[in-house]
Amino acid sequence: MPGLQIYAPRERALVGAADALLRPLSWVGRRPADSGLRVARVLLLRLERIGDLLMTLDAIALARRTWPDATIDLAVGSWNLPLAKLIPGLGTIHTVDVPWLARERAGDPWTTLIKNARAWKRARYDVVLNFEPDIRTNFLAWLSGASERYGYWTGGGGSFLTKALAFDPAAHVSVNAERLVRTAAARGADVPESTGARVPAEPASRSSRLTVPASATARAHALLGGASRPWIGVHVSGGRESKQWHLDRFAEVARRLATERGATIVLTGSEGDRRMVQTVAAQLHGLRVIDAAGALDLADLAALLASLDLLVTGDTGPMHLASAVATPIVALFGPADPRRYGPRSPSQRVLRVDLPCSPCGQVRLPPERCRGHVPDCMDGIQVAMVVAAATDLLDAVPRVPETGAH
Repeated sequence: MPGLQIYAPRERALVGAADALLRPLSWVGRRPADSGLRVARVLLLRLERIGDLLMTLDAIALARRTWPDATIDLAVGSWNLPLAKLIPGLGTIHTVDVPWLARERAGDPWTTLIKNARAWKRARYDVVLNFEPDIRTNFLAWLSGASERYGYWTGGGGSFLTKALAFDPAAHVSVNAERLVRTAAARGADVPESTGARVPAEPASRSSRLTVPASATARAHALLGGASRPWIGVHVSGGRESKQWHLDRFAEVARRLATERGATIVLTGSEGDRRMVQTVAAQLHGLRVIDAAGALDLADLAALLASLDLLVTGDTGPMHLASAVATPIVALFGPADPRRYGPRSPSQRVLRVDLPCSPCGQVRLPPERCRGHVPDCMDGIQVAMVVAAATDLLDAVPRVPETGAH
């Protein structure tokens, strides 16, 4: 099928060939949506990484408003289970570790994936929505046996769906996900993003989109202790080499905000980020610094980020987590397109430099000339730009964190 949004030529050719073979399935399997169908059970598929799930929160909330009397279940990778438990309005949370997304482990073999997807038939789902444009997860949606299956054909496997949309690469992931829900609500009719057909409007005020337990908030505040405000988080790991900013520049930003604003610097990161965090911390001697790297699970990290006055970060999962709890963000972008992956926080600044090659979108497999060092699109972001953006946000959004559950 022409128009597949798959970067690698060989993979695109293989998926295109598979789509050609699967085309008869669409002639047999697709039928008009039943406008009289009572939607009692809905399954949402979001099997990707932390940021991908968090960018779908608005669509999940939209599904909850669309089918207020239905049970809405969610399938995620096991790495996202702690976050999924914080999303309000869900029923059962299934864990599915697909091998192409499982970084820390091998993932489930295909025999297990097929067995688990077939087991979903017992729930008798009326509607399945697959937020991931991928032929493999469209196949899992088909195995669910749901009467109506919605997703994207642009990653292949559109024949597995009863209604397949084109993923708009110029629109934000969250906008694409919400459009999928709106199309399902309109029983398969193509719905422009700007319309709200058959869907209750979103509340005018949006704060945290996660329910952070009071116990996690208490632990976050205990970690912060009596440190002086503002509390400024600095997440130094880019997650991937192609998105990594200079550690000494992160340190300089932290130093200037600590000295000019009297801030307490909160360094965040996973256990695997500890070496980078320690490198930055060593350059902040004599300043108020809290090292939280590797000390928090995802619920506690959400509570900590919700308590901060500001987070400085690259394009990372913690960026999206801070956005989900409405924390002001300064986000540094390089190869990824912020129009598609940027933070959705009510208060944010996205920093990037204009280069002919950026954003290239080649985050996982950058061009040869961008490997082994900070790529030009990240190198062009200067300390003064980051400090100025942080200062603007601190001045514009005086913020007192919540002391209880969100």
